[in-house]
Amino acid sequence: MPASWSSACALVALVVGCESAPAPLLPPPECPPPPTDLRGFEEDYSALVVEIVGTETAPVLGTDERWHVVYELRLLNVRPVEAELTALEVLDYDARERRVSRLEGDALLGAMRGLTLRPVEDRRIAPDAGRVVFVELAFDARDDVPARILHRVEARAAANPGSREPVPVRYLAAPWDISRRTTPRIAPPVRGRGWVAINGCCDPGAVHRDAIQPVRGRMVVSQRFAIDWQRLDDEGRFFDGDPSALESWAGFDEPLYAVADGVVVQALDALDDITPGSLPEPGTITLQTVDGNHVILDLGGGVHAFYAHLRRGSVRVAVGDRVVAGQEIGRLGNTGNTSAPHLHLHLMAEPSALGADGIPHTFTELRVAGRLDRERWRTAPDQSGQWFDRAAASPDDRVGQLPLDLSVVDFPD
Repeated sequence: MPASWSSACALVALVVGCESAPAPLLPPPECPPPPTDLRGFEEDYSALVVEIVGTETAPVLGTDERWHVVYELRLLNVRPVEAELTALEVLDYDARERRVSRLEGDALLGAMRGLTLRPVEDRRIAPDAGRVVFVELAFDARDDVPARILHRVEARAAANPGSREPVPVRYLAAPWDISRRTTPRIAPPVRGRGWVAINGCCDPGAVHRDAIQPVRGRMVVSQRFAIDWQRLDDEGRFFDGDPSALESWAGFDEPLYAVADGVVVQALDALDDITPGSLPEPGTITLQTVDGNHVILDLGGGVHAFYAHLRRGSVRVAVGDRVVAGQEIGRLGNTGNTSAPHLHLHLMAEPSALGADGIPHTFTELRVAGRLDRERWRTAPDQSGQWFDRAAASPDDRVGQLPLDLSVVDFPD
């Protein structure tokens, strides 16, 4: 980075504390960021245009004890020559000789989707077409995470404006500062033991990770770090008895709590709970009803919390109400686009359930009791039976972590 900027920012940091740890949910003090662009880099002809999907992000510590940086790239072929993406590298912007990650072959194909988010059969990109690439970086230590990253594209594509056939090309694209946001640390939205983080971070193909939506003329992933919290009973079952009865499900009607102090900016409590095991008719789903009865809290610092699928008649707050962390705001239900009682929770940068950029979060305290069997979960026809052996569990206390997919978590009572 330029010495002049570095010296100036260091002085500002001394004066306003830019380098000190900010309070949870608050943005860091203003400190002019270094320029993160390709000025000064070699100018390469780039038939594949590469763009970041979303805005700012931050590293998050998962329950696997690793630091994760999760985002998506949009690639557009803007030349009349078919292209084929052969590899995608992530580099440390400030030390380009350090390669952070490389996707190629089947791993790259598995991370690619069409612009409509459908899986693709190969890595080719037709003229006037595009692809989305899901990226997840994982680091053993926080100090290993670069402040800024850069992408190197390797492809067969047009090499100049007059190209008629694809040839091997290699160039840099999409620099990104990933150090400007602080990961919020929130209180648990539920209490007690046996909560499963379903559809959690971070695999491509997961229902939340793939939920890129075109809203307000842009592509956004509000649910990038969303979790469907579903409860197990003491026998490790999701339900006991008739699965079509709401009361058979372990989590139904459990109280839900504010994850931080905040202000209610949206609240809906008008939709009926539906019978478990069925989904509403697709034609009845709208942007306003897809998540059922819900609450959005403005937590300050550009952070909003979204609670979905609440039980009808249970919402205890209204727009404009101020809430404090731990205050009951409603109860777990089965409203909206859902097939079983659960709480959908995610944090986002704007008060829009689907039109905002999803941001990572961690919890102030939790115990990791174990994890469901991934293969069984993937292939099981339903949620019947015992899924977790509580007697064999050895809960491990954690602080400041994001539960990863299928983690079984105990929260303090």
